Amino acid sequence: MKRSKFESLVSPSRLRLLQFLIGVLFLYLLFVSFEIPLVFKADSDGFFTDTLPRPLILESEEDFSYKTAPTRPDNDPDRVHNPGSRSPEGNVREFKGVSGLLFNDSSFDNIGSKDELSVLHKTARHAFVVGKKLWDNLQSGVQKSDSEPEPQSQSQNKNQTESCPDSISLSGPEFVNQGRILVLPCGLTLGSHITVVGMPHWAHAENDPKIAVLREGDESVMVTQFMMELQGLKTVDGEDPPRILHFNPRLKGDWSGKPVIEQNTCYRMQWGSALRCEGWKSRADEETVDGEVKCEKWIRDDDNGSEESKTTWWLNRLIGRKKKVTLDWQYPFAEGKLFVLTLRAGLEGYHVNVDGRHITSFPYRTGFVLEDATGLSLKGDLDVHSVFAASLPNSHPSFDPQKHLERLSKWKAPPLPNGNVELFIGILSAGNHFAERMAVRKSWLQHKLIKSSNVVAHFFVALSGRKEVNVELKKEADYFGDIVIVPYMDNYDLVVLKTVAISEYGVRTMAAKYIMKCDDDTFVRVDSVIKEAKKYGDKSMYIGNMNYYHKPLRDGKWAVTYEEWPEEDYPPYANGPGYIISSNIAQFIVAEFEKHKLRLFKMEDVSMGMWVEKFNSSKPVEYEHSLKFCQFGCVEDYYTAHYQSPRQMLCMWDKLINVGKPQCCNMR
Repeated sequence: MKRSKFESLVSPSRLRLLQFLIGVLFLYLLFVSFEIPLVFKADSDGFFTDTLPRPLILESEEDFSYKTAPTRPDNDPDRVHNPGSRSPEGNVREFKGVSGLLFNDSSFDNIGSKDELSVLHKTARHAFVVGKKLWDNLQSGVQKSDSEPEPQSQSQNKNQTESCPDSISLSGPEFVNQGRILVLPCGLTLGSHITVVGMPHWAHAENDPKIAVLREGDESVMVTQFMMELQGLKTVDGEDPPRILHFNPRLKGDWSGKPVIEQNTCYRMQWGSALRCEGWKSRADEETVDGEVKCEKWIRDDDNGSEESKTTWWLNRLIGRKKKVTLDWQYPFAEGKLFVLTLRAGLEGYHVNVDGRHITSFPYRTGFVLEDATGLSLKGDLDVHSVFAASLPNSHPSFDPQKHLERLSKWKAPPLPNGNVELFIGILSAGNHFAERMAVRKSWLQHKLIKSSNVVAHFFVALSGRKEVNVELKKEADYFGDIVIVPYMDNYDLVVLKTVAISEYGVRTMAAKYIMKCDDDTFVRVDSVIKEAKKYGDKSMYIGNMNYYHKPLRDGKWAVTYEEWPEEDYPPYANGPGYIISSNIAQFIVAEFEKHKLRLFKMEDVSMGMWVEKFNSSKPVEYEHSLKFCQFGCVEDYYTAHYQSPRQMLCMWDKLINVGKPQCCNMR
């Protein structure tokens, strides 16, 4: 009776559905029972290895979009000073803020006094001895920046700005006594103007071979010219100040044989493209500067005082059109004649007026801003009667607050990877190159391959003789986590030691497959560089802009004596702004250095060529030459571009992101 009642309540279709659900529940319980042991076994059997991030592969330039990454914790006590390494068990690799290269008093003892490079080795030994003291003092807190205020005055100095005069006036003798340089403490601003009253010298005979090559019996070339330059005086020790504007009237002695005015910029001793005004008015279709032409016309001795062609003259006569009266001017400067020149900072460029008439306008070039122009220099064949600068900025933020404004977490280095590093990039920098390092951080260090830590890049910096530079450098290193300090006293001739330190860090701390060296004014296309390196797989390789049979210069600024380099040719070597070596070559370099057998030379790129040549004698090395590793400036579709100012760095990165193509920003 009960069974029949139940069957009447449950229809056949409902019964089948209930049976199906019970079956599904049974299968689910069976699956879970098998899954749980695997979960507990995952740590030993690598069950979760597929969840690890895979190496990024960029198929096109469109993959350059900014990608955020986890930042380093500010309160990590081991972030800077703990030695880091990748263990086989996969322990977390920690950032190592000091180079692990071994230095001691006997490091160069095996290089005897008979060796032609003994002077360089003695310099290196001294630099390490001094550097160790500097580093010990910095670590112990003995060194404090001279600019740091006393504790009781910190609140008073907060947000303090430097006060500057709004006008400066110097007589001719005062200007000469100051080294023919007018210091502009806060630079220039929109509307600032400088007036110079001077008189060009009469032409003199010039025998300098840089100006004229004279054959036997030739008369001397007559020359008179002067240079007015806006310079950036707050520069790196040992470098010429950048020429933000080079204004060079050549009354006599130009290669054209005519009086001209040449204008240009120069950054790190590399000139930009010159703007020459030769007496012809700028073309009508050429861009203007604040509505002014770049070059005005003046009377030349080869145009009969007119730009009108004979065809145009006959045509006007035929139709009866009257000739338009124009004013023709002579070249604005004359020997022994007083002139009044005014240089004005406009919205789009600098404008030069002479004796009340506009002469030329020079558009601003990427890489320089008005506040960078902290000095006016006047040199050459010129007597200066007076200099007057007005409408100058009254104040500007001091340097330290600017550094604090740049300290944003998004510019910090990403965490180091636990796994393999394909490419390690060591960037040579100097202690007070803060602007250059920030430009690199904001540009190509934001590449996806670096933000994902598949490629790692760090700056390598030695210590400065100025203690305030070292204090600020350590603060910067502690915050950004991307600076490796090489504890020796920085010296231009000892840059080679930073290259050895890069090799040591790349193979021991990072265990990288490829190691790249570049400078802090080098822009790197990370994806293209690593793609070139991967072509060689596990082979020993040396990639860059190669020099073959290059001979040392025996005179001039970059002269090398026979004591320094007795051979007639250098070994094949890649230009220093950017090259790549395989890890086994880097290991060889470090081993030779620690056995005191590594030969050092003051030109670090030649040194690398020398070391690779020695390695090549026992194991074959693949050499690759590519002009896309640019030694000077930039070319389209570059791999690396050298001598790029901070603004050019940002401009190139912007083009890479927004345009999707590797384009140059050649205007400084």
